[in-house]
Amino acid sequence: MGITDGNKKVMDRQVFAIDQVIFREGKPGNAAYVVQEGKVEIFKTLGEGKEVILGSIEAGGLFGELALVDNQPRMASARAKERTVLIAISRQTFEKKMSGSDRFIKAVLRILLGNYRTVVRRAALAESKLKEHGIPLDG
Repeated sequence: MGITDGNKKVMDRQVFAIDQVIFREGKPGNAAYVVQEGKVEIFKTLGEGKEVILGSIEAGGLFGELALVDNQPRMASARAKERTVLIAISRQTFEKKMSGSDRFIKAVLRILLGNYRTVVRRAALAESKLKEHGIPLDG
């Protein structure tokens, strides 16, 4: 299944079962995703297999775009929390759209994403340490 522009396929529709992993932290990112139906959980795995949930993405939400913008490995993993239908936006389609963007804006975006990656990594570690000491993060 795919979405076409004339005769050319530009986006793929993919279906994931409950708890099926969509991508793993540390792997190359070749697509971003829009949730058409269902729910996706974004998580980091820390030492000893501990998971920290960073958030969830519902219908209409976008995820996985960081790896397309800055060409870095995935900063977190994603899995379907229920039967989920995603529209995949390939690196090729993304780069074609970005090629017309101002170089300054692209550079600022890459810097912002680098900062974001650092903050998320530190927040996940902090949350893990709080949990180790029985301190709830929310509430």
